[in-house]
Amino acid sequence: MGLTKQYLRYKASAVFGVIGSHKANIALVQLRGERGRYVAVAACEHVFIWDIRKGEKIWILKGTKHEVTQLCCAPDGRHLAVGYEDGSIRIFNVMTGESHVTFNGHKAAVTTLSYDSLGARLVSGSKDTEIIVWDVINESGLYRLKGHKDAVTHATFLKGRNFLVSSSKDTLVKWWDLDTQHCFKTMVGHRSEVWNFVLLSDEKRIMTGSSDSELRVWDIQYLDEAKEPGETDVKKTKRSSGYTEFMEESNEEPEEHLLSCEKVGSIFRGGRDRVVSLASDLSQRIVVCHGTNDVLEVFKVLSDEEVKKKIEKKQRKTKKKAKKRAESGEDVTDLESTVEQTLKDEIEVVTKIKASAKIRSVSFFSLPNGEVKIVALLQNNTVEAFNLDTTAITPEYTNFARITIAGHRTDTRTLAFSSDNIAVLSASAETVKIWNRSSLQCIRTMACQYSLCSLFVPGDRQIILGTKSGKLQLFDLASGNMLETLDAHDGAVWSISLAPDQRGIVSGSADKTVKFWEFELVKDENSSHTRLSLNHTRTLQLDEDVLCVCHSPNGRLLAVSLLDCTVKVFYTDTLKFFLSLYGHKLPVLCMDISHDSSLIATGSADRNVKIWGLEFGDCHRSLFAHEDSVMSLKFVAKTHLFFTAGKDKKIKQWDADKFVHVQTLEGHHGEVWCLAVSPNGDHIVSSSHDKSLRLWDRTREPIILEEEREMQREAEFEESMAKESEPVVPGERAGEAGLAGKKTIETVKAAERIMEAIELYREETKKLEEHRRACAAAGKELPAPTNPILAAHGNISPSRYVLEVIRKVKSSELEESLLVLPFSYSPDLLTLFNEYIQLSLEVELICRCLFFLLRIHFGQMTSNQMLLTVIDSLRKNTIGKINEMKDLIGFNMAGLQFLQREMEAKEDVTFFADATERFMEKKRKRKIKERAVLAIV
Repeated sequence: MGLTKQYLRYKASAVFGVIGSHKANIALVQLRGERGRYVAVAACEHVFIWDIRKGEKIWILKGTKHEVTQLCCAPDGRHLAVGYEDGSIRIFNVMTGESHVTFNGHKAAVTTLSYDSLGARLVSGSKDTEIIVWDVINESGLYRLKGHKDAVTHATFLKGRNFLVSSSKDTLVKWWDLDTQHCFKTMVGHRSEVWNFVLLSDEKRIMTGSSDSELRVWDIQYLDEAKEPGETDVKKTKRSSGYTEFMEESNEEPEEHLLSCEKVGSIFRGGRDRVVSLASDLSQRIVVCHGTNDVLEVFKVLSDEEVKKKIEKKQRKTKKKAKKRAESGEDVTDLESTVEQTLKDEIEVVTKIKASAKIRSVSFFSLPNGEVKIVALLQNNTVEAFNLDTTAITPEYTNFARITIAGHRTDTRTLAFSSDNIAVLSASAETVKIWNRSSLQCIRTMACQYSLCSLFVPGDRQIILGTKSGKLQLFDLASGNMLETLDAHDGAVWSISLAPDQRGIVSGSADKTVKFWEFELVKDENSSHTRLSLNHTRTLQLDEDVLCVCHSPNGRLLAVSLLDCTVKVFYTDTLKFFLSLYGHKLPVLCMDISHDSSLIATGSADRNVKIWGLEFGDCHRSLFAHEDSVMSLKFVAKTHLFFTAGKDKKIKQWDADKFVHVQTLEGHHGEVWCLAVSPNGDHIVSSSHDKSLRLWDRTREPIILEEEREMQREAEFEESMAKESEPVVPGERAGEAGLAGKKTIETVKAAERIMEAIELYREETKKLEEHRRACAAAGKELPAPTNPILAAHGNISPSRYVLEVIRKVKSSELEESLLVLPFSYSPDLLTLFNEYIQLSLEVELICRCLFFLLRIHFGQMTSNQMLLTVIDSLRKNTIGKINEMKDLIGFNMAGLQFLQREMEAKEDVTFFADATERFMEKKRKRKIKERAVLAIV
């Protein structure tokens, strides 16, 4: 080791123990041509793909550092859109797990994502109250829609029209015309937040879910739609006077609307809490709904024929009753009374599905035979799958799959490593699990009481747990059985520590005692075999609740943390008082003693870590460690380096000799409850409130502290740059629609690269002019000057280099990069664009850049006489080239359509469509016709 102390970097290795984060929704995905078998769920910053049938994790779509908040599967089933907490959206290929498309536009967490029917456009809503429509094929943003005053809860495209519907926590449902990018209708009939909605009956009806037990239903009348022959003006539907209202804006006439909405009534749910999920299948016949409880309600939208039959049946019953009353001598005024059609006749409750815990999200699809497959993500880190037959007279559901083994139901409160660094113990309120560190597979799950502390017994064949109820529980790992439960304390056992001689343990409890236990072998009552047990030997009585106990590795001292914010140190052999370490303002929650028994580090609820000498009890240094309580502290074996975990979601490494902060391990999205360091110091495992366990591995990469601080400062500067006020487009006022993108550090860097390329183009153009003049003066060809950057790109021309730089800018960041670009670079760009278009280079990309530059710098460009000739030349060249491209695309389209017809005629198969679905549809229509014939006969 040289003059500088060298530290090795710890890096995130894996996330396990989490089945599904409840912050995001669950989505059924199509893999290997199978539907209903694979589900995508958020797992902190990653997305896990689970095989429901096998209960196995088959794929991980890796994120960066922000938590996933929304998932949406594309209509083709091969792509998955993932929204994150920072407002970014990434599109993954489910088959390969790769993501090549990233959209940055929102300033807060993404709350809703929805594809259009073709999968070409994606709409996203966010907590920042804005809606953005993205072009998935071109990988760019189309426009931003502003109008809501609170977080957007749901948004969806209409299939038949270029409209968008959105709901928000501001109690409004808005209708947007995407051709003109403005809101043309606002539904204001809700008294509280609108959490979700679905479109029914071929988008002629909308059902909204709010913060009460009502599901409000509205009829939609498209004013441009011609009435079908024989259609009545108003449906025969019973409506109360309060329900019949037209939601028109006060200052507009009905003729100005593209549609009108009329409230039909309400369907009442079983739960009284708010609606969390409201979804319909592709046929818009089945609707599922759930609130914040564990009940999922399934509704069925009846067809016109089914409703007609129902009404006729009611009519017959009414007539029968009226006849009976007339026969009995009662006065019946109208024997031919008509039964009015109500909303309950059109939408009926199928069944209520009860899950094992509170439901956070559902996803489902229906099969042509009437069977419905539902998957639900529960709050307790579980995924459940249900089958429901809607065609049965009394529909019943079956729970055919559960994913539970791969995680705990509640937060993990204690962790421990085995002595061989291979096994990891994690215990929560209901189970203790043993994991294989290398494969991350759960190899044992045993039921236990609420565990607060744990350790492996020497030999790694048994484990001991300290529980909230004051018991010590012993488990045998080979059989997975509980060996014994000891009534050790009257209060919660907060800490247990293995004696350095490995012959026993010490337990500290809230009953103000520290108890010493020795391992012993006793004969099992049920068999002749001996088993491990604990024998209570000594008790140390104290004045305050014990929060933590820790042996010194030399076996000489025992440190005890008390509720009075002090740490008392006793001699292990005589239990005589030795030292009192006081200085913390709040109780010490965790502590550890170094391998040489010279230092003790204490972590407290006052957010500080103090390093003390054990010889005299002097405080070497007090460090402000975390933004919240320090929950766990562990020394790395054979070093004076230690790790701390805090409620501020961070894990930090410190040097107890130099009192410096070495590195921060960020990744958890909730309070970090505990951590464990492997005996060899190569691995760390941590647990958090986000239900995840994280494994961190020591690498061979050294850490230079000055470089770490510099990188941290750079990251903070880049973040502040991206958060600066947005540039304003001259001549444009902030309206309902705006640019889709946002300023990020990537867009700033892209603009800088374009500026550098233009600077290089200017310099190289000057050099070439000088070279030509020098050649003319010399009367012979002189060697041309070479630029190393152009040489590295294959000796391309300066203008081609600028094109390469523009081409490398991500499509989703192009507009924002050009917006950051100063106007002084625009004349050069226009000249270059003219050259590219004449040479037919990247015509589509160049036109996009050209039109955007003309839009943002229109005034300056038109007032500049020098640029008018360039713009005029551009106008002529651009129109000609675009017409050429249109002709080429038209020709290709006609050719493809011809080939499609040829192939369909030859092979007698339907191309680009699912033949099975068409066959089932024909079969269904044939059955309906047969029934109709039988009914007539």
